[in-house]
Amino acid sequence: MASDYTDLKHAANELGIKYFLISYVDLFGGLRAKLVPAAAIGGMQKAGAGFAGFATWLDMSPADADLFAVPDASSLIQLPWKPEVGWLASDLVMNDELVAQAPRNVLKRTMLASESIGYHMKTGVECEFFLTNADGTKISDGSDTATKPCYDQSALMRRYEVIKEICDSMLTLGWRPYQNDHEDANGQFEMNWDFADALVTADRHVFFKYMARSIAEKHGFRATFMPKPFIDLTGSGCHMHTSLWNGDENLFADEDGELGVSDLCYNFIGGLIHSADAMCAFTNPTVNSYKRINAPRTISGATWAPNTVTYTGNNRTHMIRIPDGGRLELRLPDGAANPYLAPAAMLAAGLDGIQNQRDPGKRLDINMYTDGHKVRGAKKLPLNLLDAIRALEKSSVLRNALGAPLVDGYIKLKNEEWNAYSRHLTQWERDNTLDI
Repeated sequence: MASDYTDLKHAANELGIKYFLISYVDLFGGLRAKLVPAAAIGGMQKAGAGFAGFATWLDMSPADADLFAVPDASSLIQLPWKPEVGWLASDLVMNDELVAQAPRNVLKRTMLASESIGYHMKTGVECEFFLTNADGTKISDGSDTATKPCYDQSALMRRYEVIKEICDSMLTLGWRPYQNDHEDANGQFEMNWDFADALVTADRHVFFKYMARSIAEKHGFRATFMPKPFIDLTGSGCHMHTSLWNGDENLFADEDGELGVSDLCYNFIGGLIHSADAMCAFTNPTVNSYKRINAPRTISGATWAPNTVTYTGNNRTHMIRIPDGGRLELRLPDGAANPYLAPAAMLAAGLDGIQNQRDPGKRLDINMYTDGHKVRGAKKLPLNLLDAIRALEKSSVLRNALGAPLVDGYIKLKNEEWNAYSRHLTQWERDNTLDI
């Protein structure tokens, strides 16, 4: 819930907050924070909390000046399970200027550019995650063994206390959660809340991941958003539902349009198709991500992940789905996607489609899992992280929209990550990908 407070010192007094987590997300999606006593929050709201930028994944050096995380009071969330603590998303500043490659700054800048030409993006995300034992080596429920476990009521209710506490927290925060389910893999769950302004959704996405992990730990479990923690089970996606608005008008809605969406929406889809391979660097940002989108058949019978750049109507076997009028669903992102960079890249690609009136081509209504090999001319998604990074390097669309500091810095750090993977395959992946 967006805070009604503009003065954080006043908010602390009114809400009984004793400490604030002033946080930011780095280029790899890691959540960083300092814990600030309420007595000091007035100064921090003006100047920001200081960090050494080189110490996190932000493409900085030890010689760089201090990095300041300036909290956004409108993002304030009082921890439902620890109400004496308030969480704040922040904008990163260095030398009195916004840091060009900081993920939240990138999304805000991309949205401002979009809004300047009359398009305001709203998004909703479907967060899938696994509940595992404390060390992440196996799922938390030894009785969760069904071949097709999706929507399994008994398995869902055996983890009722965890799911209930997370959902109760979202209800308290005013996010309007509307359903929770056991997903297609053993030990996997999904929780849904209402769509909102893209920046609000991104802040909530960041907080949701932190909240799910924190509450799972209270119950002796581990919540992981790793895209493919178990090779024989369905991976964790983070499907993104998107629409563009002008005031109260949904610009993707058209009652007379095919499938209830407008020509603008089809051009947006054309942009996503045009930049899909480069976009993967942000929507599928880890080595492990490509074990999900290029997975063989799982125990349940399907991967529920795309491997080809296609779009369809209400059909879950394609990269882009139009489930009903007025919106599209991008099924490409996974659980490791950076909550700010993924929607920023999606918006940049979609706007390019609108501005250049990109034709998405013929809609395909086939089952891609059984008949995809018959499709001619459709692009394949990258086979690995290195291919996605190379595609991003060549993408003028994303470079121009997101900025060279972000793209160059991200590529540099991802190349370092790829080299680390190559040297330390199994242990590196387990240690560095599991909790992103």
